[in-house]
Amino acid sequence: MSIWWSLHLRREAASVPLARRLLIGTMETAGVDPDVSYDLSVALSEACANAVEHGGYGSRDGRSEAYRVTAYLDGEKCRIEVADSGPGFTRTQDIRHARADAEHGRGLCLIRELADHVHIGAKPGRGGTVVSFDKMLKWKKDPSLLTA
Repeated sequence: MSIWWSLHLRREAASVPLARRLLIGTMETAGVDPDVSYDLSVALSEACANAVEHGGYGSRDGRSEAYRVTAYLDGEKCRIEVADSGPGFTRTQDIRHARADAEHGRGLCLIRELADHVHIGAKPGRGGTVVSFDKMLKWKKDPSLLTA
């Protein structure tokens, strides 16, 4: 089975739970194990929160007012990409490891812990950052998509 979707979201806090609910609903309908769905939804929430907080220049042309979330469920793997139009990372050292008790700055560390593979890079063209991560899927015994 192959499912994919892409959202163009405003850089507002309210967009984060929207993306998370869509991902959870998609995975539930496809029959993905709830533990895997939960891990991916937390990782997605962290990536979206980073895009909302850091993903724009504040320009008047509207480019920085949105970010994009794309999810692919293909075979045994889910891949998620969150792309923004912010200043991006100038070098790998810009990605810091937060202390376990820190209140901020733990998002990328959480994504790394919850996903199987993580890539953080510059968005081609106009600038910005792309955070992509994937995880191998486990399935429920009786997926609702097959019984519909």
